[in-house]
Amino acid sequence: MTALKNTVIFSIAGIAILLTNGCAAFRMSTNSVDPSDGRHYNQNYDQTDLKELSATITAQLLGSPFMINQPKPPIMMTAPLANNTDEHIDTKSLTDKMRVTLLQSGQVRFINETRRKEIMDEQGFQAANVTPGQSAAIGQQLGVNYMLSGSFSKIEKSSGKQVRVSKKEFSYYKLTMEVTDVTSGELVWIAEHEIARESSKPLIGW
Repeated sequence: MTALKNTVIFSIAGIAILLTNGCAAFRMSTNSVDPSDGRHYNQNYDQTDLKELSATITAQLLGSPFMINQPKPPIMMTAPLANNTDEHIDTKSLTDKMRVTLLQSGQVRFINETRRKEIMDEQGFQAANVTPGQSAAIGQQLGVNYMLSGSFSKIEKSSGKQVRVSKKEFSYYKLTMEVTDVTSGELVWIAEHEIARESSKPLIGW
């Protein structure tokens, strides 16, 4: 009985130490990560894909005959990107990143379509309250030549039910971007870029 009693006491003491100190494997931790790190943690769309898609599409647009033959930088606007996937993807971040690259290239000009209401409200306020000659002129906003728009699609597959120690998942993404002449409605440029990735997940473990 004494030996059993000592064993129980030592076991309880050991558990108490673990509960008090915690186990490093189960502690929450947070670390800074380099945004340029190209690693993927699973097969799903991530920030690395955003950078790749944006860089590829903007390079194709800036190097296209459509842009090279422009007599002066065209004025564009970005339309919402259609998300045809089953994921919640921040498509605005993708079009925003494209717009930053295109605008900084000096080859494209953009109107700020997301701030039209605020701009018109400010113009109205200035017309009614600002000293004459110092207010913003009404009806002088630039007209848009072209609209940049597109769609984002996905195909996803996983391995079937059979005896195995891991499960494979495959994701295919395709971004299609296009430029439309807002006067004629003509599609003047289109391009697409694909991303495919496969991951293997163990069926046992964590």
